[in-house]
Amino acid sequence: MGKDLNGKELGKGIMQRKDGRYVGRFTNRFGLRQEVKSRDFKEMKTLLTTAIYEDTNHMNLCKTSITLDKWFKTWMEHYKENTICANTKRRYMEIYRMHISPVLGKMKLLDITQLQILQLLKKMDAKGLQFESRNKVRILLQDMFDKAMINDMIYKNLAKGIKLGAHDKKEPRVLTPEEQASFFECSKGTFYDNLFVVAVSTGLRPGEVCGLTLKDVDFKDSLIRVNKTLVYQTFEGDEKKTFHFDNPKTKSSKRYIPMNHQCTLALKKQLMQQNVVFGRTTAKPIAGFEKLLFTTKFGTPINTQSYSDAIKSVLENANLCRDELEKIEYFSPHCFRHTFATRCFEAGIKPKTVQ
Repeated sequence: MGKDLNGKELGKGIMQRKDGRYVGRFTNRFGLRQEVKSRDFKEMKTLLTTAIYEDTNHMNLCKTSITLDKWFKTWMEHYKENTICANTKRRYMEIYRMHISPVLGKMKLLDITQLQILQLLKKMDAKGLQFESRNKVRILLQDMFDKAMINDMIYKNLAKGIKLGAHDKKEPRVLTPEEQASFFECSKGTFYDNLFVVAVSTGLRPGEVCGLTLKDVDFKDSLIRVNKTLVYQTFEGDEKKTFHFDNPKTKSSKRYIPMNHQCTLALKKQLMQQNVVFGRTTAKPIAGFEKLLFTTKFGTPINTQSYSDAIKSVLENANLCRDELEKIEYFSPHCFRHTFATRCFEAGIKPKTVQ
């Protein structure tokens, strides 16, 4: 029992110092001695009761003066050391050393504000660093702050919710060879795998590949004739969105595209798959679209949303065991077109030919 200056007992963990201030102490859930002070006894009691309540209900923080540099070291040691490969570890170290540490490294974790993170990203942008570099910094900080929250070191994740801005990402999304290999490894055997293979092997636009019929394919000369595109829109006279065949995007979009071996094989497999789809009792083909090579499991045309969802499903599996910075970023169906063009350029094909 503590006492005041007159020797009166004040209660467990409470005392009065020689300067007149009342002090209340208790051992918190972190095993640390925590204290509150006030010259007014009632105010000190209120502060103590509040502190104990917050501690009991896990509403308080572990008081620490740890800097971001020290927390990065701890975070790497306990959360990343045995979960990432050596190459990814080097990438983490390089990103932190080059971009984060010089600006925020010496600051206490508790003192960092979201504004300072935004300023860091803005400076990177001003230096001409690409979206991908800035996004990796954001992802790294987000995971660091997330683990700090779990350990009751901060109240909220300051990096969460930060947007780099749509205007930042004007450059077309292109799959790297490693991303492409990983994606198709995971898509192998899935319902839409043949669609993905044909798209990335030909550079066809989403509406063009989804609008293909058997008449458009010449297996003898290994050519695909592009003369229409499938659209899902509300045309004049329609009460709601519906499927239509429309002209290609431009006059030059009507063209013949050569098929490589992978594309030919995928189309032949797709023909067999469609025989199974239309042979089921669940098939519900739409009049006028029964000859489509690529459809849903119910034999209906594929719209952009279904195409995007199919890609997303494969990516979720591909990213399942990947660390945050190693995850393949989501991409739209149009990405296959850009990827095809990039692989052609890398193979030395002239831009005019690709065009």
